[in-house]
Amino acid sequence: MTTGNALRDFLSSRRAALSPEQVGLPSPSTTRRVRGLRREEVAILAGVSVHYYVKLEQGRAGNVSDQVLDAVARALRLDEIESRYLRSLLHADTDRSRTPAVVRPRPALQAMIRAMDVPAVIHGPHLEVLDINHAGRALLDDFDAMPVQERNTARWMFLNPRARVVYRDWAEIAADVVAVLRNSAAPGVDEALSRIVGHLSTHSEEFAAMWADHRVSEHQHGVKRFFHEAVGDMRLNWQTLQIPDGQGQSVIIYSADTGSPSEEKLRLLASWTADSAVAHQ
Repeated sequence: MTTGNALRDFLSSRRAALSPEQVGLPSPSTTRRVRGLRREEVAILAGVSVHYYVKLEQGRAGNVSDQVLDAVARALRLDEIESRYLRSLLHADTDRSRTPAVVRPRPALQAMIRAMDVPAVIHGPHLEVLDINHAGRALLDDFDAMPVQERNTARWMFLNPRARVVYRDWAEIAADVVAVLRNSAAPGVDEALSRIVGHLSTHSEEFAAMWADHRVSEHQHGVKRFFHEAVGDMRLNWQTLQIPDGQGQSVIIYSADTGSPSEEKLRLLASWTADSAVAHQ
């Protein structure tokens, strides 16, 4: 996956997601061979020549000004996250492969999540599960018992049947995970990401289809529906905390609304697993 191909594929996918009517252009009078906007229509909307836009989409435009990038982003209706991703593709170093050093969580960060009674997970830059506390293991899965190479949320989401039991809205959550994984790509040739994507693409048709959609997203906050055999359904809030100088690490913390049935279920689940964790120490 070269940077030029990634740029072309991303811009093409965003063109395909829009119709002329959505951007204020006349409806086509004939049936189109491809869906979405044509390159010349994006060029008109962005106020650049068709020749220049084609070079841009192919990664041959050289230094692209902020004004042009902003105009293209507006033409393609990109949100803030997608616009940042576009800039990262344009500014990528295509001549250097990147093999990042092994990322390890700080001991103090591990101690912090282990002291929590609510589920918490430390993620690496490509959704590697670097650590998970006792409540997190109960809510999601026992990642500590898995081989190291399998301790990855994206891999678990598509290759482990447990994920489809845990998440009531699996398809929606899985698509978000893929979008977050794509957004994690470092400029240049990211070997770590390429290995993850290659493995998942060959073992999961669902992942391959979602990856081909070229959607990007950030893991920030929200609400998810969970299921656990011991307590039933739960509706939990989640919040992602980025770790400064953490080489792309983040912590996801799950909690329930105060006084809700989910809070009581989560408390029960955490207390049971805490007792189990102490017994095995």
